[in-house]
Amino acid sequence: MSRDLPPLNALRAFEATARLTSVSQAAEQLNVTHGAVSRQLKVLEEHLGVSLFVKEGRGLKLTDAGTRLRDASSEAFERLRNVCAELTQSQVDAPFVLGCSGSLLARWFIPRLGRLNADLPDLRLHLSAGEGDLDPRRPGLDALLVFAEPPWPADMQVYELVSERIGPVVSPRYARYEQLRHAPASVLLDEPLLHTTSRPQAWPNWAQQNAIESKDLKFGQGFEHLYYLLEAAVAGLGVAIAPEPLVVQDLQAGRLVAPWGFNETAAQLTLWLPKRAADGRARQLAQWLKAELARSAD
Repeated sequence: MSRDLPPLNALRAFEATARLTSVSQAAEQLNVTHGAVSRQLKVLEEHLGVSLFVKEGRGLKLTDAGTRLRDASSEAFERLRNVCAELTQSQVDAPFVLGCSGSLLARWFIPRLGRLNADLPDLRLHLSAGEGDLDPRRPGLDALLVFAEPPWPADMQVYELVSERIGPVVSPRYARYEQLRHAPASVLLDEPLLHTTSRPQAWPNWAQQNAIESKDLKFGQGFEHLYYLLEAAVAGLGVAIAPEPLVVQDLQAGRLVAPWGFNETAAQLTLWLPKRAADGRARQLAQWLKAELARSAD
């Protein structure tokens, strides 16, 4: 014997009709027509092979079978409503956990965190830093903010925020700053360049875009992460290369200078979240990020 449940719409129509003892009121509550509810009740009776209602005057009366199904369906639907309400509330109450690199967190996000909290007070953002090991598919992470190149993974919803622009930066405290500031980009062939192991192609890609032979570049001090690389540049230890958003405040404050400007790459700063976990808060955050990135670039 089949143990398949009847169609859910038929059960919903029955539960509402039995609870309200009225097809018209059930139709109004379910936002469908009187005829639609009547058809679903007929589907349910045919599926079960029993009568659930009998006419009594101008109204309806439950049969014994109808009474049994009403008691069971009322309890089941009430439990479903309660659980759904709890899940919705826990989603609202839970913080939105965003992963991003430590350099992006420290150099771009934290200086703007107060403004974000003021603009999106219900978001309750929690930031999780990592370097290449963050994945929005893993439990405990709702989204990921990352520089990346398309194509995007099929299981991800990706908000494209801004095209990546990278360029060399140097501090006025650097010993050779005056010789470099008005020289063409080719002058960097004579500099021991600061670099990061987390992005070894940054300098070669920039050189290619500026008609410089990447094989002629000379590399000096290396750093594991971009954050340390930029701290070294601010300290006047040499010329570094960086995405523009991560140094915009240093440029505005005069701690760093970008004498050769920035070049657009194939990458984008993107917000990733799993399609299976669509969250309206992610759209809000993406809109805020896009607006803030445009504002900080002005």
